[in-house]
Amino acid sequence: MQDTLNGPESFPDDATAEAEAIPGRDLFIVAKFFTPTDAYLARSFLVASGIPAVVADVNHAQADQFLLPAMGGVRVLAPEEYIAQAQELLAAREHGDFTLSDDVDVGQPE
Repeated sequence: MQDTLNGPESFPDDATAEAEAIPGRDLFIVAKFFTPTDAYLARSFLVASGIPAVVADVNHAQADQFLLPAMGGVRVLAPEEYIAQAQELLAAREHGDFTLSDDVDVGQPE
């Protein structure tokens, strides 16, 4: 871990940072929500569908909910190659394509 307590001279120079960058780790906004719970539900839905996703800005939202509208909400992020697929899945979820009917059999109670 890089020691950042000794000021700017302890930061890695740009060439070192470029060499240490991990390809494919750039994350992009897939969706925004005004409650952390909704963001985590969307993230879980994406992960269950095979899309790696993370939630950002939850700590800010929980610390001061009045800032949430100014921040633009809690963000769900995914790698660039999954953006289109993630947005299609979330749109289908919002449309109700994954909703179960009330009389569907989901298994025997234990």
